[in-house]
Amino acid sequence: MMPFKDKCKLCGRVLAYGYLRRCWKCGQYFCLDCMVPDVSTGDTQRMTCLNCARRMVSPKAENKYARLTSYLKFRKAFTDSVSLTLAQIDGIIGDNLPIEAYRSTDWWANSPNRIHSKAWIEAGWRTVEVNLKEGYVVFKRIENSPRATITKERSENLPERPFQPVPARIKRMRKPSKTKLAKLYARIKNIERQRRNLLKR
Repeated sequence: MMPFKDKCKLCGRVLAYGYLRRCWKCGQYFCLDCMVPDVSTGDTQRMTCLNCARRMVSPKAENKYARLTSYLKFRKAFTDSVSLTLAQIDGIIGDNLPIEAYRSTDWWANSPNRIHSKAWIEAGWRTVEVNLKEGYVVFKRIENSPRATITKERSENLPERPFQPVPARIKRMRKPSKTKLAKLYARIKNIERQRRNLLKR
């Protein structure tokens, strides 16, 4: 049998079911004081709890350095060293680096406890040179990174095959048809005939 009372999942007050409403987002029951109309449409028949409304209005911000991680993972398959200017890094992350990145080399230290340095460490890279005067940073791939090990194992397991060049396609000249040759000869004769007529004049 369904109980006549229940507790609001946010404030904890015990109320009769007539005073509780179900949040369309999370499906739990809340009192009217802990609910608002749908923040996306304003529909009063579609009530949303304050927790879900807060998540919809201010979603969790994405780490802006995640794009740098993706970029370095991509470059990892092609090279062991990457040199990037500070302006290039700004373009990769889609935002400006903090002022400390332009003033202090300590900001570029390989510390796994900081968000920005985790971006290149998790991708399997470390900073080896920071030149703030010229405005560039050199990253070097970590030898014992998991991705590098997998790539090495795969290359060792591949069978050795002799190099086979792709056969070149030689284009064969097609012989012109008899009809085209006849038209060409007729045109030449017409040109010669016109030339003779001009000389006679």
